[in-house]
Formats: sequence, C-alpha cells, structure tokens
Amino acid sequence: MKSPVPKLLEAYNLNGINLRNRVVMAPMTRARAGAERIPNALMAEYYAQRASAGVVITEATTISVQANGWVQSPGIYTDAMTAGWRQVVDAVHAREGRIFLQLWHCGRASHSSFDSGQRAVAPSAIKMNEDYIHTPKGKEAHETPRALETAEIPAIVEDYRRAAQRGQAAGFDGIEIHSANGYLLDTFLQSRTNQRTDRYGGSIPNRYRMLDEVVRAVTAIWPANRVGVRLSPNGVFNDMGSSEYREQFTYVAQQLDAFGLAYLHVMDGLAFGFHELGPPMTLAEFRKVFNGPLIGNCGYTRETAEQAIAQGHADLIAFGRPYISNPDLVERFANDWSLNPEADVADWYSPTGAKGYTDFAAMPEAGLN
Repeated sequence: MKSPVPKLLEAYNLNGINLRNRVVMAPMTRARAGAERIPNALMAEYYAQRASAGVVITEATTISVQANGWVQSPGIYTDAMTAGWRQVVDAVHAREGRIFLQLWHCGRASHSSFDSGQRAVAPSAIKMNEDYIHTPKGKEAHETPRALETAEIPAIVEDYRRAAQRGQAAGFDGIEIHSANGYLLDTFLQSRTNQRTDRYGGSIPNRYRMLDEVVRAVTAIWPANRVGVRLSPNGVFNDMGSSEYREQFTYVAQQLDAFGLAYLHVMDGLAFGFHELGPPMTLAEFRKVFNGPLIGNCGYTRETAEQAIAQGHADLIAFGRPYISNPDLVERFANDWSLNPEADVADWYSPTGAKGYTDFAAMPEAGLN
C-alpha cells in the first residue's frame, strides 16, 4: 500500500493561489544586489534554483532611500530596481514557482551613512542596545534615531503603497509586509521602542495604527488575499521585546484577520533569540484569533514542520538556513535525502558573488541543474 503524502508536501490552495506544497522559502537577506541595490542575473539564478518551494518570499526589499540599512540589499523604489526584480520573477515563474515580495523599512536599525548623513528614523528617539552596525563605511556604532513627526508618517505609508505598485509591475504573485525583527513597523508596535504620545503611541490600538495604515495602502493596490504580514512576537533581534507582547500581538492578529489576508507569517520559533518576558507565543494562540492561513517559522525541521501542520497549528512552514545550502530542499524532504552541510556564515552576506550563494549542488535526481 502506498504511503500517504506527508502534510508538508501536499498541494495547498493559498487563498486562490495553488501551491505545489506547504514549504515556504523564508525571506533571507543575502546582500548580492550591489551598491545600486538592483536585483541581477545572479539573484535570478538563486531564486530560480529554489522555485520548487510552495512559495518563495524574497529577501527584505527596501521601499525608499530612507528605508535602507543593510549593505547591498535590494530595493524596489526605482525603475531599474523594478526591472531587475522582473527578471527574478520571470526566472521563478519559468520553473512554475510562486514568489512574494517582502517590503522593508529598516527604521532605527540603520545609520546616517546610508542616507547622506540623515539620521535613521523611528517612532521614538531610543538608541538600539547593540554593539555595532555594518555600514557602507564599515562597522559603526549605532546612533540614536530621530523620532518621526506625526506629519511625516503618511509619506512613509505612501512609500509602501508605491513599492507595492512596483511589485505588481514586476509580476510578483503577492506582497509580504515586514513588521518583525525590530524594523520600523515592529518598533511602532512595541512599547519598548514606541513611547509616543500622539495617535501612533500610548496604547495597544495606537501602536498598531501605522501597520494598519500600511496594510490598507498595500491592499488598495493588491487584493487582500495577495498580501501577507510578518510578525515576531517572541523576538529579541535588534534589541526588541516588550512586557505586554502577548496582548499587543493578539490584538494585532485580531485586527489583521478582518482584512482576509493571504496569510499571517509568525516567527514563533526561538532560534532567532527569545526575549524571555513570559512564555513564548505559539501558533495555537494565533490560530484562535486569526482565521486565515498561518505560516510558522524559525528553527523548524522536516519533522517538527510536519507535526505543526498535522496538528492544525500551521498551514505552511517557512525554512531559512536549510534553503541556503539546499536549493532542492523540497525534493530532499520528499525523497528522504540527506541535507548538504550548513553554509559557512562568512558567505551568508558576502558580496563576492556565487560563492556560498548559487554554488550548492542539488541532487542530480532532483532535475534542477
């Protein structure tokens, strides 16, 4: 008798998008876009190699010059960037893959050297408690960000809208709004970094307001069922973690549920660091307040991913590090093939090109070479 297909490898209908499986390639910054931040042929090859995922989510992609905060990460705010992403999308679609564009504003996790001496912006002027940041000039100490004026916020929301429009022009299947990991939208959500007294701070609903406005702007361009949001309720990355995290993120999920989004992408795993301010939030908690598809992420193995889906806690699972060195991750899962050794950390963000990026061997039987 033929064994049943594992849940992780089943086809899945993501709010109208037919996926070949429930494996998601997580967004991972890889710093191969060059100084001009224009996606290129090497990036197209990298994403096409991994197109057998149910859906690929691109690395975080900045929406403006102000949004930049990572050396050689890609953007989506010029015609050349849009055209560059078009070749990436076409390469993924040529292999019958699906790909979402993740929109990013670094907020205080940036430095004045990224923006002609202009200080990074944030909800409040609270300096990040981290040792240093990599900048175009090398390692630099973190700076105290500038608190955004209330009147400035609509222009940033508009940057998200225009970026979503460009994503549509580039042919993406959908958009993911990055509201996690201590970047701008996450810092508005959390009391640790948001000490405002205007309508964007001071209460759980007010701290959610900016994300709400961004979601509304993006869904004015895209159907809501083509837009996802990423959250990190348990995360400590970029000096995050707030005492009322459970109440805040429960409220956020409840509000997002009303949009009918493509999915909610939750970094529930603790492999990226945990703030230890109480028990970690689980996918089961989000399932109670969010009725759409849920993506779990951070530290999953094939076995724990299968368990999360089988138990009904998640609909899809995102994999990050395993995808760096295993372009044929789905095929390896399906055939019980061993994984390649984990990539050298020195090559994760290296601007040296193919090394540690597109030079990992797929199994010949996978037919990806």
